[in-house]
Amino acid sequence: MAEPLEAFRGETRAWLEANCPPEMRERVLEEADVCWGGRNVRFKNDAQRLWLERMAARGWTVPEWPKEYGGGGLSADEAKVLAEEMRRIHARPPLSSFGIWMLGPALLKYGNEAQKKEHIPKIVRGEIRWCQGYSEPGAGSDLASLKTKAEDKGDHWLVNGSKIWTSYADQADWIFCLVRTEPDASKHEGISFLLFDMASEGVSTSPIKLISGYSPFCQTFFDNVKVPKENLVGTRGKGWSIAKYLLTHERSSIGADFGSAGRDTAAQIAKKRVGTRADGALADEGLRVDLARHDIDTLCFALTMERVKDEAKAGQDIGHLSSMLKHVGSELNKSRQELLMSVFGSDGLLWDGEGAHDGDMAKAWLRSRANSIEGGTAEVQLGIIAKRVLTLPDA
Repeated sequence: MAEPLEAFRGETRAWLEANCPPEMRERVLEEADVCWGGRNVRFKNDAQRLWLERMAARGWTVPEWPKEYGGGGLSADEAKVLAEEMRRIHARPPLSSFGIWMLGPALLKYGNEAQKKEHIPKIVRGEIRWCQGYSEPGAGSDLASLKTKAEDKGDHWLVNGSKIWTSYADQADWIFCLVRTEPDASKHEGISFLLFDMASEGVSTSPIKLISGYSPFCQTFFDNVKVPKENLVGTRGKGWSIAKYLLTHERSSIGADFGSAGRDTAAQIAKKRVGTRADGALADEGLRVDLARHDIDTLCFALTMERVKDEAKAGQDIGHLSSMLKHVGSELNKSRQELLMSVFGSDGLLWDGEGAHDGDMAKAWLRSRANSIEGGTAEVQLGIIAKRVLTLPDA
């Protein structure tokens, strides 16, 4: 096994060296450096477009998805080699996508063949940008209390209601949405999973401006939206199972996000900002200790992520572990932003003016607070960990 894997490593290294543009090996500095794809995608430069096209042609935007739907068809070990070789040259991910992180795995498990053939290749190629229609004004952490309804009109569903905290809904092409199709059923029953075009008549969005000045979130409204019957995923009224499965991937991706490729570590940033001693160690001893602890926690978390991914691929149920990953990953990102504020001192609080960099430092610090809310609040995750991981008795 080792020899074929090393041969694959050699081929992969050579291909990446030849095909990853130099610009795609630089660290991510701004939102435009991240490629989200979609019908109305605006590439920052030709290098970003070329990198997506080349990786998508090999299916390497989703290395382990089946080749029949455009994926890379790699084994788990081959996918790890690809990830290692991309990290070696500091290659950016060619595509960021809720379709990859959340919808795709759910479609592969619950979608019918027609749905897989229609939607998955477009996710692989970055042709459609997806958003998630889960939370509502009265149904956040208690998601099963959702009120958005879909009425059976014979040849279509008629959707009415609203969603909130819908990330990038104003830029998305399609939405995967939880709706109530059986209003008289119990809370966790009667929920269905629908897919529909955000350009459909009756869909509108309203961005929610945050204190950071940045607005990835929207409230999304559905007013008599007609959705084709074939866009129902899985069984009518059994969408809660799909929702839980998808939440597992969402929470894991939120937890893992702090370690995105192409980003300097807090320690690297500190060395550039604070300076080093003659032996190369950070000059500020107190800060050095805090950063060392953070780096150790980060490495431990990364190893845990790898273990849980392997368990999931082996068919083990990791649903409750996703809550642990989401909570710890969120806390690590918040810790990182706190450390960076310590590194930059009062300069980190600058919002505009010389040296402010459009307030990126302050905005990132403020944005990190949302990590403990999105995808299920910290309190909800801790409750799940207490019951499902630690098996503690109810109070």
